[in-house]
Amino acid sequence: MLSKREEERRNQLKVVALDELVPEDHYSSDNGRPSVDPVVLIKMVLIQYLFDIRSMRLIQ
Repeated sequence: MLSKREEERRNQLKVVALDELVPEDHYSSDNGRPSVDPVVLIKMVLIQYLFDIRSMRLIQ
């Protein structure tokens, strides 16, 4: 059974911005995978639907 203090703490909300959770040195501009062009991504999904391909890995 919860005590009154624990019950009050359980119902509280905390608003946090995502920018506060990610450290400033987290992102790096000189390494990592290049992004996929949005047009190519839409074409891949369209091909997947038209040819009834169930996995995105089979398209690549």
